Amino acid sequence: MSLPTLNNILYVEDEEDIRTIVQFALENLGGYTLKVCRSGQEAIEAASQLTPDLMLFDVMMPKMDGPTTLKILREKYSAFENIPVIFMTAKVQPQEVEEYKRLGAIDVITKPFDPMTLADTLKKIWENHYG
Repeated sequence: MSLPTLNNILYVEDEEDIRTIVQFALENLGGYTLKVCRSGQEAIEAASQLTPDLMLFDVMMPKMDGPTTLKILREKYSAFENIPVIFMTAKVQPQEVEEYKRLGAIDVITKPFDPMTLADTLKKIWENHYG
């Protein structure tokens, strides 16, 4: 069985500087197509127009955090039920990572991350998930 293709990523991050770095790393270095949202609410509003291969969510965001965004997307849109999600966070205590995985995350990327290797990291996580 061949791996599903990873092209389109729904990326949600409230901090502009991190958004810019991740967008550059994944689009310019990784060749991925990103739908970038500044908040969970923006992602939920955009979701009806999207079919991402992967969701990449910041955990800590004002008003609606990444796990809540994921829960609402999966409840509201059946197409999102099986789309893999990766959380990005600076809080990576083992019990927190386990909680994110329990919520359906296939992995957690620690902030700060290396922008030069971020696309490769996503590719490896994707291959491990489907491999």
